[in-house]
Amino acid sequence: MQFKSMVVSNVEVSPGYFRMRMTAPKELEKTLPGQFLMLKVSESIDPLLRRPFGFFDVGVLPAEYAGGADQTYAEILFKVVGKGTKMLSTLHHGDLVDLLAPLGKSFNPGPAGEEKLLVGGGIGLAPLYYLAKELVAKGEKVRLFAGGRNRDDILCITEFERLGVETYVSTDDGTLGESGLVTEVLDRHLAPGKRIFACGPTPMLRAVAIMAERHQVPCQVSMEAYMACGVGACLGCVLPGAAHTEETPDYRCVCKDGPVFDSFELKWS
Repeated sequence: MQFKSMVVSNVEVSPGYFRMRMTAPKELEKTLPGQFLMLKVSESIDPLLRRPFGFFDVGVLPAEYAGGADQTYAEILFKVVGKGTKMLSTLHHGDLVDLLAPLGKSFNPGPAGEEKLLVGGGIGLAPLYYLAKELVAKGEKVRLFAGGRNRDDILCITEFERLGVETYVSTDDGTLGESGLVTEVLDRHLAPGKRIFACGPTPMLRAVAIMAERHQVPCQVSMEAYMACGVGACLGCVLPGAAHTEETPDYRCVCKDGPVFDSFELKWS
């Protein structure tokens, strides 16, 4: 769907990181964890392209909090990294934005009873919150492994803990949680009967995928890529698939074939 959405709130949750809540049509309540939206930052042609953002949360504000009628909302987390996200950070309550949503493939929660391990780095924590919310609602046991360069990159941990998610935090410089890489913490908790869901920088996802294969643990990864269209038309966000060679190319569109993939679908070398 393409629709206009009103900004409800836009709060800086950590230096350079913002959490934005927007109104949404009721149909968006069917959005699944791992799907994303394409947001037009400005009505002008500068910047021209929409920006992709994973859903941090989708829900309904009860009538008593929404001015007399239930109101569906969607939330995103974003980091200010360029002109588009800088403009986005200046939006306030009442401003309008243009969205395309929901897009892409979602996470597959897998069989009930498995322990679900969520692994996120920096802004990669965004789609994992919505996933954690859905898994906890189904009675699943969920653990979160959050990593970043420093404490400013560890986002919304309190929200995960309020869901009842057991959290493990690590930072490269040791300013919050353990000192070191999040993959080092994850490695100590891997065993058969568990399932990994990861989102973050590609080097982190590569390490998680290799680790999951070694421990024979199913692993799904949500990939990040520059997207122009969000629907697979421009082919600007392709990644090599597992069978890719120069003689027999095998490419996957992050926006259409993903952004969530089973880790064995992609070529990591």
